[in-house]
Amino acid sequence: MRRTRDEVDATLQIAKLNAAELLPTVHCLGFGPGASAAAGDFCLLELEPALCQQLEAGHSLVIRGDKDENAVLCSKDKTYDMKIADTSNMLLFIPGCKTPDQMKMEETHCNIIHTEIFGFSNNYWELRRCRPKLKKLKKLLMENTYEGPDSQKEKDSNDSKYTTEDLLDQIQASEEEIMAQLQVLNACEIGGYWRILEFDYEMKLLNHITQLVDSESWSFSKVPLNTCLQELGPLETEEMIGHCLKCYGKKYTEEGEVYFELSADKICRATAQMLLQNAVKFNLAEFQEVWQQSVPEGVMTRLDQLKGLALVDRHSRPEIIFLLKVDDLPEDNQERFNSLFSLREKWTEEDIAPYIEDLCGEKQTIGALLTKYSRSSIQNGVKVYNSRRPIS
Repeated sequence: MRRTRDEVDATLQIAKLNAAELLPTVHCLGFGPGASAAAGDFCLLELEPALCQQLEAGHSLVIRGDKDENAVLCSKDKTYDMKIADTSNMLLFIPGCKTPDQMKMEETHCNIIHTEIFGFSNNYWELRRCRPKLKKLKKLLMENTYEGPDSQKEKDSNDSKYTTEDLLDQIQASEEEIMAQLQVLNACEIGGYWRILEFDYEMKLLNHITQLVDSESWSFSKVPLNTCLQELGPLETEEMIGHCLKCYGKKYTEEGEVYFELSADKICRATAQMLLQNAVKFNLAEFQEVWQQSVPEGVMTRLDQLKGLALVDRHSRPEIIFLLKVDDLPEDNQERFNSLFSLREKWTEEDIAPYIEDLCGEKQTIGALLTKYSRSSIQNGVKVYNSRRPIS
C-alpha cells in the first residue's frame, strides 16, 4: 500500500510536527519485493573528505592484508587502520535518494516520493590514519640478498624475488610509502625485481669508490659519475656502481657533467656497522680508534653518526659499544618498549629517542610516547625512564 497525502498529514499531526516547517516533498520508505539485501550483504565505509575527493577523481583505494593480519586501507600515499563501528541507528541503503538540499534546488511536482529500501546495516567501517606496516618489506627482501652478477648464489638461486606488484600485494602500506622505504633500505631494481645488496658486497662497492676518490685526490663533494664508471667498469657493473653512489651520495649536475657529493656520515655509519656486526660487544675506546683508522683520510668519525645503529654502555667498565639496529626491533609500540626495557632497565631520553622516534604518528612526540609507555625518575641528577609493567 502506498500512503496518501492525507495519511502523511495525519501522521505529522500525531507526531505533533508542523508541516509548514518542513519541506513539502515527503519520502515514503518501504521494503519492496525487490529488496532482498540484508544486513551483512554490504559494508559501509566512512571516508574523510580528502579520500572522497580521490575516489570521485577516479583514483582507487585498496584494502591490504593477509588472513592473519588486521586489514588496512591504502590510498596512493597513506595507510589507514579499519575498525568496525556499531550504531544504534539502522543505516538504510536507498538508491537515488535525494538530500533536502538537492530537493530544494529541484522543482518537484509530486510532493510524495515512494522510495524502496534496498538494504540496511547496523555498523560501518571507520578509518584511522596509521603508520605503514613496513617491517615485512625488509623481511621479504632479505630472503634473497644480491651478492653481485657473478656470484654462484645468483646462478643457482631459486629463492623468492619480488616485483613492485608483488610488494604492493603483500605489504600493508601505500605505494608511495613502500617506494620511500625501498630507498631507505637501499634496495635496487634488478631485472624487474627489488633486491637488497648483501652488506659485504655493498661494502666492497663502497670501498672501490672511496679508494678511487683517494687515488684521484677528488673532493668527497665532487665525484664524477662518468669517470667512476670508466675506471671501475672492469671490476663491477655500471648499474651497481651507480646504485652505490646514489646510496652514499647526492646527485647533482654541473656544466653538463653529473657528479655525486658523498656523505661522510653515511660512510662512517656503514664502516661502523661492518666493524660491529661480528662482535657481540666492543671496547668503546678501541672501537673508536679502529673506526677512525678504517674510514677514508680526512673523514671524521663521531658517535652521533650511529644513532639507531649502535648503543653505548657508559656504566660498564671499560665502556662498551654494541650493534643495536632500530630496523631489528618490533613494529608494535608496546612490543618495542618491552624489547628495549628487557635490554636495559633504565634509559635516558637521549639514548632511547633514536629507537622510538619512528613510532611517532602524526602530531605525536617522543615525550608523549615515553609518558604512555614508561615512567620517569631522577637518577644521579639525570631523568631516566623505565617500564610501567614488569618485564619477564
